[in-house]
Amino acid sequence: MAIIRKLEIRHFRGIASLDWCPSEGVNCLVGPGDSCKTTILDAIDLCLGARRNLTLSDADFHSLDVNTPISISVTIGRLGDSLKNLETYGMYLRGFDGKSGIILDEPDTGLETVLTHRLCVEADHEPSWALYSDRAAQQDQSRGLVWADRSAIAPTRLGAYADHNLSWGRASILNKVSDETIAASAALAELARSARDAFGQQAEAGLPKALKVVQSTAAKLGVPVGDAVKAMLDAQSVSFSGGTIALHDETGVPLKVLGLGSKRLLVAGLQRAAASSSPIVLVDEIEHGLEPHRIIRLLGELGAKEAKPPLQVFMTTHSPVAVRELDAAQLHLLRTSDTDHFAYPAVSAGDVQGTIRMFPEALLARSIIVCEGATEHGLLRGLDQHRVVNGKISFTAQNAAIIDGGGENVFKRARSFQFLGYRTAVLHDSDKIPTPDIKAEIEAAGAPTFAWRQGCALEEELFLALPEPTAMKLLEYAVERRGEKAIDDQIRSASGAKHTLASCRASLTVEARTVLGKASKAKTSGWYKTVTDMEAVARDIVGPGAKGSAASLTKPINDLLGWIADGAK
Repeated sequence: MAIIRKLEIRHFRGIASLDWCPSEGVNCLVGPGDSCKTTILDAIDLCLGARRNLTLSDADFHSLDVNTPISISVTIGRLGDSLKNLETYGMYLRGFDGKSGIILDEPDTGLETVLTHRLCVEADHEPSWALYSDRAAQQDQSRGLVWADRSAIAPTRLGAYADHNLSWGRASILNKVSDETIAASAALAELARSARDAFGQQAEAGLPKALKVVQSTAAKLGVPVGDAVKAMLDAQSVSFSGGTIALHDETGVPLKVLGLGSKRLLVAGLQRAAASSSPIVLVDEIEHGLEPHRIIRLLGELGAKEAKPPLQVFMTTHSPVAVRELDAAQLHLLRTSDTDHFAYPAVSAGDVQGTIRMFPEALLARSIIVCEGATEHGLLRGLDQHRVVNGKISFTAQNAAIIDGGGENVFKRARSFQFLGYRTAVLHDSDKIPTPDIKAEIEAAGAPTFAWRQGCALEEELFLALPEPTAMKLLEYAVERRGEKAIDDQIRSASGAKHTLASCRASLTVEARTVLGKASKAKTSGWYKTVTDMEAVARDIVGPGAKGSAASLTKPINDLLGWIADGAK
């Protein structure tokens, strides 16, 4: 079962340079939009696919620079006997070091014997496929894979259109499920003739006037048509292509009319059945057309849960369901620098499986804001909604994700995302720093932290910083949600009976604001402790009424907004 050991892409579409050594089983590429995940699948397909030509344009060259050729090299390992044939491929057999990912030009002890297949495209758009080794290049020798070998290692693409795999056409997976054949040519030709004759008999009875006009006109003009003109199916149009034999259900309905998700599941199952002869699968957006439970089923069919992978799968996804179901070793995070792309397994970041399971959607963003708890999370969600209504760009449109850091775990979770290579920031209270050592660690690693004035939780900051009319609306929201008696009792308790709901309504002094902040943040009976409550408060009260607030509230928020915007550039 041949599999891909190394992929090298140069100057192809959005990728200037990429070197990647994928794993043997599932390789799920994860990254924000436009990070070239699909381009990597296309590169594998174009280089290894059983095709004799392809159509490219100037847009396929990186930065439209046609003076630098496209080069895609795929190194294949776990070679079968035919691919190790010295007479055929001896000049091109190389050695691969699985630990370092280095390819040496000579096979050697301790190295896996591999072949490198390369696609090059020059400015004339003409593709050239050939095997590569340094010694062959030095001797100016060149040859390609034998077509049978190339067809055997060609990947199957499980895309949006699976119909061709449900008939015995060219490149159909059905041709690899078994070595059975059917001598259909003669039978199909006879069927075509029978169909023409049967239609001709019906047409003669249904079109007598038209046929008589044609017959008399031909006779008058001396056109040789014989004694009787017939209306029959055109002999040139009644033909049967390679896809004529297709799968049907028990009632005769073609399986091609199944829903997209059902077809993708079926083809994945067929690919599994043909794994011994066709082990490489490409799946772009695995979630396409599938409900969550069927995404999980498809991943299972592709071997995602098996210790010994039956297939080598290259997939992309924008689905948190898929991310959550996969192991960290199966997730490859796509990163870019000014000149290079990198894909590395999430497991290399250490013990991050729990973080991935809890916040899979965050792995699909470019920037991650880890909020200390539900109140900060709700605040950012609500402010974002307020900003969008007023013509601002949403956080999500800037490739940013907001997650709940879980209180005392906030800095630990932020550190996990840092290890995974994400731009990470933290928004937290200042009343108590749960893990100051880890806070210092993530700041030293470049992650900014944003907080309110010293000693304040978010609720306290809001009551102290907001203009009086806005702070009063904040209080009335709590009264409306929880009732006057409950709010009054909490104010009395927090102030030692020095303040009441009535006194706070009468005068919002600094002392009254302090009491309201303290009363509102109670753990078990806090006024805005849920994401829903704080989201509504931020959207309907804080956002519209923040003008004139103290800098201790506005500066952390504005600085965080600037950090998000920088990540979208």
